[in-house]
Amino acid sequence: MADDGIHMQIGQVAQRTELSIRTVRHYDEVGLVTPSARTVGGFRLYTETDVERLLVIRRMKPLGFTLAEMKQLLDSLDVLGDENAADDARSSAAAFVRECHTKAEESCRTLRRQLTYAEELTEVLSARGGAVPIGTT
Repeated sequence: MADDGIHMQIGQVAQRTELSIRTVRHYDEVGLVTPSARTVGGFRLYTETDVERLLVIRRMKPLGFTLAEMKQLLDSLDVLGDENAADDARSSAAAFVRECHTKAEESCRTLRRQLTYAEELTEVLSARGGAVPIGTT
């Protein structure tokens, strides 16, 4: 999605992405998502594209991607979105996106299995009195 020229302050971005302000600042400090602009006073200003980048990171984090992998994926997505990128750069970027896709699929399988185990445990505990209100025993 192209920037629409609207800039958001960090609090708005944190709310939109469900990330803390501290986390958004951290991602700027480590070079993952640099704000598109700053106010005269130095406050960070973000665009819709910046928000989209933060959402990619938010989705990657719980799946065990490293900061380096996050950076490489964001860079790869930028290359794939650039009509003028060289063929070898596009090929390398596409290969890395495929790697990330595979890793994400594996993480989904693991999380589904863990969710199944958690639901099974909840059922066992419920059947054994786990749902008894506190103070009624």
